[in-house]
Amino acid sequence: MAVYSPINKEELSSFLTQYNIGTLQQFKGILEGIENTNYKIKTSQNFFILTIFEKRVNTQDLPFFIDLQNHLAKKEFKCPKPVPNREGQYINTINNKPCVIVSFLDGNKVDHVTINHCKQVGGVLSSLHKLAEDFDGTRANGLHQAQWRNLFQKCKKVPNHQYKEIIQPIEEELDFLDQQWPSDLPKGIIHADVFHDNVFFKNNVFSGLIDFYFSCNDFFAYEIALTINAWCFNNNGQFDFDKFQSLIDGYQIHRVLNGVEKNSMSILLRGATMRILLTRLHDQLYHPEGAFVIPKNPLEYFLILKFHQNNLIFKDN
Repeated sequence: MAVYSPINKEELSSFLTQYNIGTLQQFKGILEGIENTNYKIKTSQNFFILTIFEKRVNTQDLPFFIDLQNHLAKKEFKCPKPVPNREGQYINTINNKPCVIVSFLDGNKVDHVTINHCKQVGGVLSSLHKLAEDFDGTRANGLHQAQWRNLFQKCKKVPNHQYKEIIQPIEEELDFLDQQWPSDLPKGIIHADVFHDNVFFKNNVFSGLIDFYFSCNDFFAYEIALTINAWCFNNNGQFDFDKFQSLIDGYQIHRVLNGVEKNSMSILLRGATMRILLTRLHDQLYHPEGAFVIPKNPLEYFLILKFHQNNLIFKDN
């Protein structure tokens, strides 16, 4: 989440007259995250979140995101529920940009991750994967492995920057992943963005998963790899095996990983690292002027990549 599109109280008050959610009392921009503009809104009825879509989100994908959250919410999965306007439409526009309003989830991200948090996160992943099995919507992963080189080529066009020392190692890793990326693993709907900012806890108990705007069809094990990288390393690239094992144990409460998935995990972990490394590098090199959010450091994920290149964390499983 972030703030790229400023709005004022008068604009927002006028916009909310299209909804049956009361009148505006307060609103505040949410600075965490990097993709879309988000505001926490308090009306005379309740709290809500307004998301204004920026950057990578294709407006044609918005119905998929809305339908998926509605599908999961009906099954009592803890996620935001989209709010329709008076005409029954979920997707609207403000300042000529597409937007949605969703319910507000109580809770906060955790600053100090424990093995208990990791086990719950693993369970959340497998629960989502199972509950979405009968969801009939489909969406290709817009940041699939096949697209990473295009993103890298765009980064290479920037002539002078502070990350030039990682360009050649990235290119070599992309060559490796092109040769090794698996093609036949169990797949279905994944969230694809289960980072700390998007997982809420209340009194250390999971209370909600937000920001479904990368969700798509892809390998379940790739989702696990993305989440391991996000939850089982510290900022210095140090890996915590206990957190990793706890996350896997939590995942297998609802869905057991098969042998092929485990054997592919080292490649998936390297690829999941590359996906975040490249998007962070891109956001550093193409950071929009006037944005109220600081892009995240790609070198954090370069350290994680180096770890995965030299360690097989599934070797004893």
